[in-house]
Amino acid sequence: MISDDVKKQYTVTIGIECHVQLKTKSKLFASESNEARDLLPNTAVGHVSFGMPGALPVLNKKAVELAVRAAFALNTEPQKFSKFDRKHYFYPDLPKGYQISQFEEPIILGGYVDIFIEGEAKRINITRAHMEEDAGKSTHPTGKDYSLVDLNRAGTPLLEIVSEPEIHSAAEARAYAKALYLQMKYADVSDADLYQGNMRFDVNVSVSKDPKVLGTRSETKNLNSFRSVEKAVEYEINRQIELLEKGEEIVQETRGWDDAKQKTISQRTKEDAHDYRYMPEPDVPPIVLTDEYVYSIKQQLPVMPSELREQLSGIELQSSQIETLIEEPELAYFAVGLIDDVATAKTIANWLTGDITKLVSDNVFTWSQVVEVKNGLVKLAHMINNRELSSTSAKSLLTNVIEGKDPEELAKENNLLQVSDEGAIEKIVSEVIAENEKAAEDVKKGEMKAVGFLVGQVMAKSKGQANPGLAQQIIKKQLGS
Repeated sequence: MISDDVKKQYTVTIGIECHVQLKTKSKLFASESNEARDLLPNTAVGHVSFGMPGALPVLNKKAVELAVRAAFALNTEPQKFSKFDRKHYFYPDLPKGYQISQFEEPIILGGYVDIFIEGEAKRINITRAHMEEDAGKSTHPTGKDYSLVDLNRAGTPLLEIVSEPEIHSAAEARAYAKALYLQMKYADVSDADLYQGNMRFDVNVSVSKDPKVLGTRSETKNLNSFRSVEKAVEYEINRQIELLEKGEEIVQETRGWDDAKQKTISQRTKEDAHDYRYMPEPDVPPIVLTDEYVYSIKQQLPVMPSELREQLSGIELQSSQIETLIEEPELAYFAVGLIDDVATAKTIANWLTGDITKLVSDNVFTWSQVVEVKNGLVKLAHMINNRELSSTSAKSLLTNVIEGKDPEELAKENNLLQVSDEGAIEKIVSEVIAENEKAAEDVKKGEMKAVGFLVGQVMAKSKGQANPGLAQQIIKKQLGS
């Protein structure tokens, strides 16, 4: 185990490549479905996927539009001119023997993503992002002497986003992966379902005692969760430092992540660009974008996470609550739509990040169902703010309100409406004070626990219907406290 003192002697440098699956109906260069899920192997395929002789690729227009949206989500603009290249490598799930990608002139250059670590902002710059087709999928049955190839995924449109090597810890790597995920999700570039592999992260890690010299890097591929990104980086940092401390060399290689064992595993030596023998793609014309086309797409972009964070900060929520809302665009837009009434917005935001989150996690409701009953939730919050209902009683009605029932009718049916008639409460308070003389004297002496006791007695005598805040005010008034 490497000590912290030893770790401090090394500079960690991390770059991340992220493959984002674009949400098109068909594949990047063919008409086969890109929306298929759980199909039998090799059924969403055609002559282009199989690399049949004479099969010609035709570029998917929607994929280009989504790449342009991604450029704006990365805080830059798309290149007006970009082109495709052939990237050669030989593997069973790549029938053509090459992948159509972008090498020399990608559709996106530059940009950045802001991350937050312990409240501190840091900007991670983007080197480039290019469009390419995905390969198929190979599986290797345990104990068998053969492999299986499924080409359903072959030709899926991807956008590969490459960061600058400006990440220096596992925590920063995780924060970057999550920030990138949110940008792609909000821009509606991808379904961004990590479980389905819509976004996959490749992390390049190197360590060096000289901060001016990069160490030999390893690349851990196909990580599909923020946690696995963080843990893979942690493991690689420790593994590489241990080797160097023993006087051994780091091998530039591609590694895989074993989630069960929480460790990386060597797969193959890492190729360099010249190993792929890039050449211009002769069958796909260059992409030429007009100013009008680019502007029209920019106008379609929604409010993005950074602006939503700023708006939600006006509701006086904890930063963790804001991040919970930001993770679901529907919720963030819902909460922001209420900020003209801060009290109502804060009450509903507390429900969304607390009791309602649990209901959704338990699969009782979906977030779409929650958003659909906006008026009911607003009415319920108003009843609290108007002292017609206690916050505890309101929470007990949440499930029914999300089911579409009227909050006021529910409160009446369940005898939960509070009495806010000052005269009626004054009468109950007088009775309670007369029945609890010692507590009343304690209140006069400034003992606040006694106030709470008397409020409890008022609530009991009113069968829970007296407004507790109003009852406390009247108790203090009558006892001159």
